[in-house]
Amino acid sequence: MNKTIVGAKTMVVSPHYLASQAGNSILQKGGNAFDAAVAVSACLAVVYPHMTGLGGDSFWLTYSVMDQKVRAYNGSGRSGSKLTREVFKGKKSIPHRGVESIITVPGMVDSWDAVLTEYGQLSLAEVLEPAIQYASIGFPFSKDQHENTVKNADLLRIDPDTAAIFLPNERIPDLNERFVQTNLATTLKDLARYGREGFYKGELAARIISSLKEKGGMLTLEDFANHQGMWTDPLSTSYREYQIYQVPPNSHGFVGLMALNILENFDLSLIPEGSYEYYHLLVESLKRSFQDRNAVLTDPDFHSIPLEQLLSKSYAKEIADSIDLHIARDIQTQSVGSDTAYAAIMDEEGNAVSFIQSLYFEFGSGVVTGNTGIIMQNRGSFFSLDESHVNCLEPNKRTFHTLMPAMALKNERPRILYGTQGGEGQPQTQTVIITRMIDYGMDPGRAVSEPRFVWGRTWGADSQELKIEGRVNLNVIEQLAKAGHLVNRVKEFDGVMGHANVILIDDQGFVHGGVDPRSDGAAVGR
Repeated sequence: MNKTIVGAKTMVVSPHYLASQAGNSILQKGGNAFDAAVAVSACLAVVYPHMTGLGGDSFWLTYSVMDQKVRAYNGSGRSGSKLTREVFKGKKSIPHRGVESIITVPGMVDSWDAVLTEYGQLSLAEVLEPAIQYASIGFPFSKDQHENTVKNADLLRIDPDTAAIFLPNERIPDLNERFVQTNLATTLKDLARYGREGFYKGELAARIISSLKEKGGMLTLEDFANHQGMWTDPLSTSYREYQIYQVPPNSHGFVGLMALNILENFDLSLIPEGSYEYYHLLVESLKRSFQDRNAVLTDPDFHSIPLEQLLSKSYAKEIADSIDLHIARDIQTQSVGSDTAYAAIMDEEGNAVSFIQSLYFEFGSGVVTGNTGIIMQNRGSFFSLDESHVNCLEPNKRTFHTLMPAMALKNERPRILYGTQGGEGQPQTQTVIITRMIDYGMDPGRAVSEPRFVWGRTWGADSQELKIEGRVNLNVIEQLAKAGHLVNRVKEFDGVMGHANVILIDDQGFVHGGVDPRSDGAAVGR
């Protein structure tokens, strides 16, 4: 299952092979990594609609040879201006599905405009062309979409507009059956013609809001018109000889940096990869990082987040010293969604993009806005209704976000682009991948293919369970259980581990791409 593709000039990795091919086609047309990234993003919104779409958010890390630095773009939406906790009076929490879960403006389309305006060489119409084609003429219904449609069929039947698209003729499409999204194709053509303004202020925005209003939604045209993502400085830390970058809050990217700071206190060269000690140390480092995250993460415009302390090497040393190599520690975490798509692109000039996008849960809210073909995210349902909670709902606020693309530089140049689908599993899988590559010298294909774990809750399952793939040595699993981990041995290649993708740039400038065998993805290089 382990396979690394090596390109002499460029590389595109994504969780769907058609999206990867679309990105490669843009590079061949003369586009750069930023053009290709938007093409991949848009294509994923079509061919991976259960994971991502125009109604969702995205986060980006970019490296431009012109800037010679890493920048971050926050493409997450804020809650509506009328969305107070009083709106949900009498409820213990915001509903996870349905129109009441649609309380934040989708930020992905804005991020396309920002990336292309800042760095692109092609027009939005040019980079949307592959997505328009797949929406118009259809594509083979993928294994992952089929599995998720079967799993969520009851949800998809509730909203007539949703059912008409995802359960055509009141049935689940067969594997590899042609899947067409005519309304989404029309919407993408409108975007190609009218651009960002059409989505947030034009006729398309009016149709989205009109449909939401008919269904009982609470977002307004003013909310859409006022939306604006933002360029910002990324967070970073050193790990061995690398500088690791993550997007800042409201993302939980700093969890990945905290875990590496903690692990840096251990000599992993003395600890075999895949051993009990390896898994135990990673899990315990991540659990402690999650504990701090849960206490502080929200929109930094509303609450101060002590990042300097959390990312300090001295604090990491304190945590490392508290880890018992023989005993698992219990902590509380939070339930998060897992419907996400991560991709990365490297072009021959040396430009690099690492980005991730999501609807939050699979199929998001489960609600499509009229004849637009757009399924809306339910990201805002993660807000708390407890006024004392750091992530409590307030108007015009960005919620705690799990999206976290990553990038590692060496000698001030991009070396590793990496990320994964998987909510709570994102910092966990990222930590596995980057330690396997930096500490154990694995190539991208092997780093994502070897057995993985996910600790803690995923949405709908309240536990501190340590899910670990069945290929892990039974003696290791028994040792983990003896130490107090609540071990659940899952399938040998289990989708709960997420869909990871990696690009490595070697000393010769060749680009190595690895995609997750648990996904429908592909690495395409030339």
